[in-house]
Amino acid sequence: MKSHKSVLALPVLAVAASFAHAEVTGTITAVSDYDFHGQSQSKGDPALQGSIDWAGESGLSAGIWASTVDFGPGTDADVEIDLYAGYEMSLGEDLTWNIGGVYYLYQGDGDDVDYPELSTGIGYKDFSAKIWFSPDFVNSDETAWYAEANYSFGLPADFSLDLHAGYSFGDYWKLAGGEYFDYAIGVSRGFGNLDVSLKWVDGSDYAPGDFGRDDAPFSSKGTVILSLGTTLPWGK
Repeated sequence: MKSHKSVLALPVLAVAASFAHAEVTGTITAVSDYDFHGQSQSKGDPALQGSIDWAGESGLSAGIWASTVDFGPGTDADVEIDLYAGYEMSLGEDLTWNIGGVYYLYQGDGDDVDYPELSTGIGYKDFSAKIWFSPDFVNSDETAWYAEANYSFGLPADFSLDLHAGYSFGDYWKLAGGEYFDYAIGVSRGFGNLDVSLKWVDGSDYAPGDFGRDDAPFSSKGTVILSLGTTLPWGK
C-alpha cells in the first residue's frame, strides 16, 4: 500500500513543482482607445486596462484581464473581464505552437453577451499567426472566426516596428454588417518600466461604424491609438 501511495504522489509532486517554478506578473495599461479586431470598444474614448498572468515552465499559462468599455446606449456594460488559459510547446528551433481559450464577461450588461472563444496558432521568431473561433459569438447563437498575423522587428534606438493584419468572418458577421479586414502599423519602445506604443488602426469599414468613430459604438474608422503600460513586479 505504501508503494502505491508513492506512485500516486508523483504526479502531485510534478504539478506542485510546476507551480513552484511558475511566474506571476501583472500589467497596468492606459490606452487612448480600446481597439479589438479593428473596432473601438470604448466609442473612441480612453480606457484603463489591467491583467494578472501566470506562466509555468511546462508551457501552461492562465490569467485574467479587464478593461473599461463603452458600447453606447444599447447596453449597460462598462467593464470587460477576460478569463483565459493556454498551452505552448516548442516544435523546433524558434518555432512554437499554441492552443488556448478565452471567456469574455461583460459586467453591468443585463442582455448577457458573455461568450467563449478558442484559438490555435504558431510562432516563428518575431512572426506569429493565429485563428480564433467562437461557437456562440456574443451569445448570438451564431459562429464567428478571426484570423490574424503579426510581425515585429527591431529599429534603431531600441524601437520596434509592429505590423498586424486580421480578418473577421463567419455566420455572425454575414448577418451583422459583413465580413471585414483590419490592420495596424505601429512603433513601440520601453523606457525603463514604462512601455509605450503608438499605432494606426484601420481596415475595411464595418457597417455600424459608418456613422463615425466618435459617435457610434464598434466603429472601424481609422484612428491613432497611444498606449502607456507597465509590467509588475518591476526590476525583473
